[in-house]
Amino acid sequence: MNNPFETINQRLSNIETLLLDIKHKPIEEKKSENLTVKESAELLKVSEQSIHNYIKRGFLSAQKVGRILLLKRVDIEQSLKEVKSLKYKRN
Repeated sequence: MNNPFETINQRLSNIETLLLDIKHKPIEEKKSENLTVKESAELLKVSEQSIHNYIKRGFLSAQKVGRILLLKRVDIEQSLKEVKSLKYKRN
């Protein structure tokens, strides 16, 4: 008969390796995801009109596919990093 503590230790080590695999597993590439104006507005917690204004001012870049404007998530995140770096930039 097996020692029950050995069985428990083996199961715990299996769980630990699974958790470490999950922790170090690369995050799925959502970076190349295209977002609509509505989805971008929800992501940034602003209105859709603000997104349109940001595109017109050149803060965000968008591609028009038919009648729909698509924004890349990577571009949105990059523009946020640029805004944060400018906030603390000294003259």
